[in-house]
Amino acid sequence: MDDEIHSSSSFQQSYRCYSISFSTKSHLESGDKIILPESALLRLSRMEIQYPMMFQLRNPKTDRVSHCGVAEFSSDEGEILLPDWMMNNMGFEQGGLAMIKNVNLVKGNYIKLQPHATDFIRLSDPKAVLERTLRGFSCLSAGDTIMIMYEGKKFYIDVLETKPEAAISIIETDCEVDFAPPLDYKEPEEKKPAAKNIEKVVVADDEEPKFRPFTGLAKRLDGSPVSTSVSAAEECRQSSVGRKRKVVIGSSNVGKPSEVESRKEDKKGRTMEKNKEEKGFQAFTGKSYRLAE
Repeated sequence: MDDEIHSSSSFQQSYRCYSISFSTKSHLESGDKIILPESALLRLSRMEIQYPMMFQLRNPKTDRVSHCGVAEFSSDEGEILLPDWMMNNMGFEQGGLAMIKNVNLVKGNYIKLQPHATDFIRLSDPKAVLERTLRGFSCLSAGDTIMIMYEGKKFYIDVLETKPEAAISIIETDCEVDFAPPLDYKEPEEKKPAAKNIEKVVVADDEEPKFRPFTGLAKRLDGSPVSTSVSAAEECRQSSVGRKRKVVIGSSNVGKPSEVESRKEDKKGRTMEKNKEEKGFQAFTGKSYRLAE
């Protein structure tokens, strides 16, 4: 016992702290209750204090402060036993010095908690689990990280806020509990509508097709072709003025119409010449014949 301060209404004592898991009291791991030596009970029983007893716990090395209750008075003299999560929360080392002071805390009416993992809020009934587990706690302090054990799994939860004060008693009181999003929570990504693969075909010609008379090939009465180079050129020039170019997809140039027509006319012309040679009299061909006397 390193230091001792005697008072009729205040209990302050320093102890060496160790983890409860090193003892046979591991069932106290889930909760905020510590184990004090028997000498502490003798002193507290002589004082006018509030029950159930609550204590301020301070780490003089880091000046970290929290609050806790007491489960029993059975530890070795000069030592106290703390749950593992409380050792970590306070930054205590095994055998480190801890300062204990009895306090009176007001009943709380509001708690804001933030789980570390989304697994906790995915439980079938996290509210019922929380209510049942917090029965092992006497008080809560803003800034603490507590541990809740459920079905063999540990859930760590930050105490973000408590009202009406920064440290409250939660024994036999109705508290409104609010949850902040878990530390590992990620906002669900909004599903973007699938872009439709629509191919837009833009017709470059703003004008509707118009009827154009006399655009075909001219022929003589005897079937021979007439030169269309002038008319075709003129037609091409007129049709291209004031008109935008079109892109025709999937077309193939088999041959120019003028060339195809020329080949047809040339073949037809040769056929007609051949027929003229074979036949003697050809009516209306421009030739004259004398009748035999």
